[in-house]
Order: sequence, then structure tokens, then C-alpha cells
Amino acid sequence: MKRRQFVEIGASMAAGTILFPSSFLDLELAKSKEGIGLQLYTVRAEMYKDPEMTLQRVSAAGYKHVENAGYSNGKFYGKTKEEFLGMLKNYGLKMYSGHVSTGFNEGDKVYGLRHRFEQVCEDCAYMGFRFIGVGWMPPDERKTIDDYKRFADLLSTSALVAKKYGLTFFHHNHEFEFLPIDGTVPYDILLKNTDEGLVKFEADHYWIKKARVNSVELIRKNPGRFPLWHIKDMDTTPEGNFAEVGTGIIDYKEIFKHRKLSGNKLFYVEQDVCRTMPPLDSIGVSIKNLKKLKV
Repeated sequence: MKRRQFVEIGASMAAGTILFPSSFLDLELAKSKEGIGLQLYTVRAEMYKDPEMTLQRVSAAGYKHVENAGYSNGKFYGKTKEEFLGMLKNYGLKMYSGHVSTGFNEGDKVYGLRHRFEQVCEDCAYMGFRFIGVGWMPPDERKTIDDYKRFADLLSTSALVAKKYGLTFFHHNHEFEFLPIDGTVPYDILLKNTDEGLVKFEADHYWIKKARVNSVELIRKNPGRFPLWHIKDMDTTPEGNFAEVGTGIIDYKEIFKHRKLSGNKLFYVEQDVCRTMPPLDSIGVSIKNLKKLKV
């Protein structure tokens, strides 16, 4: 065992943190331009149909790590954690982060923040996660500002659980968190009602722009709170549809100038809907264009 690992283990034991061997994965590559990640939601249909082939194509496109969007009751895309970790290793991929549901309106048999979250954290730590968070709030969970206050409380309590497993907890935005309710911006509630040292945020720059918010200004007002980014582009149509990175109107060259200020550690290509080409072709276009940016 390397001295650095020994020191980390000792410090973690003193803090009461549960660690797994895979938590010592080196993030240096992921921090660089050469370590671009992919949010697997982009290829969700392909992952459920043939995860082996899909991961092979993701790796061949040049991605080094992926973000999970397919955890369900102890399995990743229908595979046990042991099986799925083996598949990732076969194609030289790491998985540093992933999403989980809130569980507010789900039965107690569904693993999420409100049910069996300890098990979720244990499974994700085994996979090598460094971050775990919420990727979506269903409409019935976000009708009022009080709903967002309740959600902020859930983020805070979940972050304490995640910390025991060596995981940093985060929230991933869409545009609706920036749309005022009774004069109050819900995203402000999430930022102000959570501990900046415990609860972090995954900045989805497409949805931020969709809400007519400036990503750079958001970072400047909240330095250090965005260790994760989603990189997707917006086309020039009035609807502002999803587009491959580098083919739309989002100024990522400017955004990446503020990466250090934001506290960013990892960034992922993601495209919710691929309109002009199949997803497995789309991810190839996005990574090539992103690499052309001298980020």
C-alpha cells in the first residue's frame, strides 16, 4: 500500500468514513481535457438493450469515464455491481458519479434518498464513485417553495449519509429550478438552505441557458460549488433544441475559463435527445468538438 493511501485510510477512519478500495481511483486524468466523460443517459436505450456493445462504443469514441443514470435497487443497467464493474474495466472506463431518485413518492421497496440510501451509497462506493446526487425532481415534488425547502433538507441529510461512504453529494439542475415561484427562485433556496461544504451542484449548462441564466455569473456568485458539469449544446432554432457540443450557441470556451473558480472536477458530455443522428454517432461528434476547444 502506498503511503498516500495509508494516510487517507487513517484520516478516513478517524472521521468515521467508510471507504472501499475502488475509492482510491486517480482523478487526475478525469480532470484533464483528455479525460472527458459521458453521461450514459445519452445512450440510455442502447445501454439497456446491449450494455456491453454500448460501453465498447463509448470507449472507442475516446471517453475515459462515464456517469451513471441506470441504478435501480442494487443493480446497474440490470447488472450486479460486480458484473457491471467488470464490464467497465473491460473497456478501460471508470465511473466516478451517478444519479439516484429522491424517493418522496415511491414505495419503500425502491432504493433512493428516502429508502435504503445507505445501500445505494455502499453500492456506488464499490463502483468507484466519488459523487452521488439527484438528477431530477418530478413535477409533483416541486410545486411550491415549501417543496423546495423540504428538498433542501433532504439534500442536507443525504449528504451526511453519503459522506460516511467517502462520497460527495450533489444536485443536478434543469431549467425549472430557476423559474420563480411567488417571486422566489427555487435554485436560490437550494443554494442558501444547504451547507456549501456538504452539498454541491452539477451545473447543466444547457438547462441554465434554457432558463435565461448566465453560467459564468452563476459561478461567480457561488464559487466552489460546482464540481460537476454537464456539457451539451443548444441549436439556433426558436425552440433551442439539444445539439452536439460545438455545433450550437453555448460559449463553452468562455465557460471553461471559469472552471477553477467553479470548483469543477469532472465534466460530462450529455445530450438528452439526439435529433440529427443516432446517439452513438452523436457522442463521437461531441467529444471531437470538445477536444478542439483548448479547455
